[in-house]
Amino acid sequence: MSGHSKWNNIKRKKEKTDGQKAKIFTKMGREIAVAVKEGGSADPASNSKLKDAIAKAKANNVPNDNIDRIIKKAAGDGNADNYEALQYEGYGPCGIAVIVETLTDNRNRTAADIRHYFDKFGGNLGQTGCVSFMFNQKGILAIEAEDLDEDKVMEDALEAGASDFAADEDVFEITTEPEDFSAVRDDLEAKGYAFVSAELQMIPDVYSEIADEEAVIKMEKLLDALEDNDDVQNVWHNWERPDEDE
Repeated sequence: MSGHSKWNNIKRKKEKTDGQKAKIFTKMGREIAVAVKEGGSADPASNSKLKDAIAKAKANNVPNDNIDRIIKKAAGDGNADNYEALQYEGYGPCGIAVIVETLTDNRNRTAADIRHYFDKFGGNLGQTGCVSFMFNQKGILAIEAEDLDEDKVMEDALEAGASDFAADEDVFEITTEPEDFSAVRDDLEAKGYAFVSAELQMIPDVYSEIADEEAVIKMEKLLDALEDNDDVQNVWHNWERPDEDE
């Protein structure tokens, strides 16, 4: 296992959104609604995309009542919301690679917002494909380590089909190939494990550091602006934050 933790980015995001539950609930709601429409079914047993979206929402503490309500609304004929998945790629300060995944009902508004953030904080929006080749999609599951035996969790994870396992701070971090993600998650869930994070992530091949203090501040502001935008679902980057090695 490489020394870099995939959990750190998610942890930072979760800590930040703990004070913004309404915003994260809205984003999870969009993901679930899109999964219902794209999968053509409101039943997670026959719609794997919906099943993944529900698991992600639960890991983000979205109540079951909210999830059920979103699914019913998305499955109903009266739901006029029509979200489109768009991905933007570009460079932050000092050439940091950034991928922005969005779900939007107005692509012009979203494109203008994303371009504005990159321009404002010392980056530049690039063409599709300009940085995505530097990332690989992986399934990442994080389980709270408290009261659990590391060897036992590792054995269960690898038995379930995980490709990697690491103990990181107060969590166990389980990595899977994208096609194995749902099966590994379901297997571990059946064994009684609960997840503090369960989602497919874009993991960079290499990480880059920022030496200039002003550029660090700009990069933080760029990420904050992107993550605070209602149309943005996920932001992936290859910035090695100074505190991530501590």
